[in-house]
Amino acid sequence: MATGMPECSPALLVAAGLAVLAICSYLAAIVVGRGAARYPPVAGTVFHQVYHLRRLHDYYTDLFREHATFRLLAPGRRQIYTSDTAVVEYILRTNFANYGKGASNYDKTSDLFGDGIFTADGDKWRQHRKIASYDFSARALRDFSGGVFNRDAAKLAHIVSGNAAAKQPMDFQDLLMKATMDSIFTIAVGVDLDTLSGSEEGSRFAAALDDASEFTLLRFVNAFWKVSRFLNVGAEAALRRRIEVVDEFMYKRIRARAEEISDGDIGKVSKDDLLSRFIQATTSDAGEVDYKHLRDMILNIVMAGKDPTAGALAWFLYMMCKHPEVQEKISEEAADAGEATSSIDDFSRSLTEEALNKMHYLHAALTETLRLYPSLPLLTETSPTQRKTIDNVPQVDTRKGKAVSDLSHQCKQLSQDAKQTMTSSWTKPRVGRVKLNPDGSYLENKGVQASFSGILKAQ
Repeated sequence: MATGMPECSPALLVAAGLAVLAICSYLAAIVVGRGAARYPPVAGTVFHQVYHLRRLHDYYTDLFREHATFRLLAPGRRQIYTSDTAVVEYILRTNFANYGKGASNYDKTSDLFGDGIFTADGDKWRQHRKIASYDFSARALRDFSGGVFNRDAAKLAHIVSGNAAAKQPMDFQDLLMKATMDSIFTIAVGVDLDTLSGSEEGSRFAAALDDASEFTLLRFVNAFWKVSRFLNVGAEAALRRRIEVVDEFMYKRIRARAEEISDGDIGKVSKDDLLSRFIQATTSDAGEVDYKHLRDMILNIVMAGKDPTAGALAWFLYMMCKHPEVQEKISEEAADAGEATSSIDDFSRSLTEEALNKMHYLHAALTETLRLYPSLPLLTETSPTQRKTIDNVPQVDTRKGKAVSDLSHQCKQLSQDAKQTMTSSWTKPRVGRVKLNPDGSYLENKGVQASFSGILKAQ
């Protein structure tokens, strides 16, 4: 029977339903929140995050210009976002023990990261941190990682120099991602993925890990990701396939290294990588190896070192191109710190930890770049306590299970004055006030950048 009603597609009906749900949630929160001064204002819903997905951090920054602390509504829970330095200090320092990753964050990230340091809370988190901090402070590991950084910095410099000489365009972000992946994976597992040279197996693993990380992040803005996971469709189906590739690759390497150590053949391979150290430290008296535990620890370390370092280097090179006068000063400092040679490999090897620690101007410029373009601009914590009101900040009330995210590193960027002074502050790094910190990420950043600077000076 024909009717006068127009036909509507299922997609249109779903979109209309989501829009109505978002509007109703928004209005309900406003009505309920009236008269409750302790609640931050509602600035939107998780559906707004989906709409602004490709400019998500810019969207957050726009909201922070209106409110230092605000809420975004999500089905069944509220999310608090803050750039208030007092609140950030309270959560991440003063009252750190009262906040953790929380069940919701664990649910979203554990498929990829397991029970690693990105997802763990309480005793598990302290165990991961204790083992990692002890090994990272070992001199043998520092020497080993320094050699790896120098090797891959020289390899990257060769590629860049060759492309520049041939006047070939290059994707710097992609090159930096490959270089940092090769370095971090070698330090973590003792195996060179060689993605810079196009290794098929290494590139397949790296691509699967990047995709899995992206699909995992999508869960934070997709309110219906559990439905997709249950139906095994869309991004969730792709995530499952990528994790299978990652797990197959990781478990193969871990089992092979455990067998080498068990058979007494560790002398044939590097003993300084983190995997070898973790196997020796965590193997039970009965000789049992917890492969899942090792997979989680190593994979979290790889992710923690790869993307932040590549992102920092990409922004640093961008700022170098915008400010050639700074580039010139860093080139001069690199030339003074390293040995005078026309060989990229020899120059990179001359940039020892001692030489890099003397490059104060480079360190200050990297620090300023990280202030302007933070590698990890968003942190998420959840209050496990039943109810906790932050002292002296009456607008923020955190209850059990409520997520609190902060863009603390972007606090100085929010005002118009800050935006106008970014360039001048970068060209005048505060060398005298920079606390030199010789940790691994800074050493890799400085090593790669110093290698580039030496090439520029030579040419």
